[in-house]
Amino acid sequence: MDFLARIPFVDLLGFELLRLDPGASEIAITVREELTNSLGVAHGGLLMTLMDIAMAHAARSPVEPEGEVLGTVVTIEMKTSFMRPGTGRVVATGRRMHRTVTLAFCEASVLDARGHLVAHSTGTFKYLKPASDGQARRIHRENASD
Repeated sequence: MDFLARIPFVDLLGFELLRLDPGASEIAITVREELTNSLGVAHGGLLMTLMDIAMAHAARSPVEPEGEVLGTVVTIEMKTSFMRPGTGRVVATGRRMHRTVTLAFCEASVLDARGHLVAHSTGTFKYLKPASDGQARRIHRENASD
């Protein structure tokens, strides 16, 4: 299954999109040594990125089965709690809890292979207006200089 957009950072990490349903997504990764912290478990940044991408996919997922994918989103804010170390294969499930015309409110949980809760996040995502690729790059450059 393909991700909704190509994100080079996600390609580098090796995330795998398992499921994309209306209002929900599942994304997995097997924690490799280069993705661990000094304790030898999944780095918190890896888990946060996994949940961020799972929530963004849930935000963009169709409202109805076989419906259109919603517009591109950017993360506005994210709160994360870590419950236990993540090792082996971990799976994030993202859920769209509510949406408006401009915002999506989501949550995500990461479970380990035994079904134990590793981390949980909530996040707010903003839907972007469609823009040409060139226009999106120009807007990005202008905002980066602020």
